[in-house]
Amino acid sequence: MCGRFHLEESPELRPIIEEMNRSPLLPFFGDAAVMTHGEIRPSAVVPAVAFSRAGKKAVFPMKWGFQGKSGLLINARTETASEKPLFREAWRAHRCAVPASCYYEWEHLPGANGKKTLGPKYAIRPAGAAITWLCGLYRMENGAPAFVILTREPAEDIRFIHDRMPFILPDADVDEWIRPDTDPDCLVSHALREMAFEKAV
Repeated sequence: MCGRFHLEESPELRPIIEEMNRSPLLPFFGDAAVMTHGEIRPSAVVPAVAFSRAGKKAVFPMKWGFQGKSGLLINARTETASEKPLFREAWRAHRCAVPASCYYEWEHLPGANGKKTLGPKYAIRPAGAAITWLCGLYRMENGAPAFVILTREPAEDIRFIHDRMPFILPDADVDEWIRPDTDPDCLVSHALREMAFEKAV
């Protein structure tokens, strides 16, 4: 699962954030919090990269979470998104990539009663990458785009933290991922697996 990520005002992310801030879509989000840096929580509006109606790559503000019958849905499983009615159309043609500095996950520890308890918080990012590209799906809600982050089985070196991780692609595959005519199944095997991690303050 991915329930938090972080945005830094780094040289790599600054142009993306600036493009989002110029978007004419921003007024459509009403009172939703538009975040350009810091720890990002579900329901926040953040920059995401997708193809425009004109067929060009662009940065859009998007709200994190699909509004479902029982609340906000923030993640979708890569393994089953193509089969689920809620995600099927977005998997086919409405894919996005959300830039982050890292994502956060809390270690799940076995408790005395058999239930897992939350342990230390970790900051996790692809080893050697300037941007952590969290791959997602988007749809329109009330005239504004909303996204979910795709998850997958964890890389072996971070499996002790959690049994899921975001689906993260390298820079070179992001443009292909967001193209509406791409078969997303062809890119699933490109997911980055070598992660750098450290306990977060």
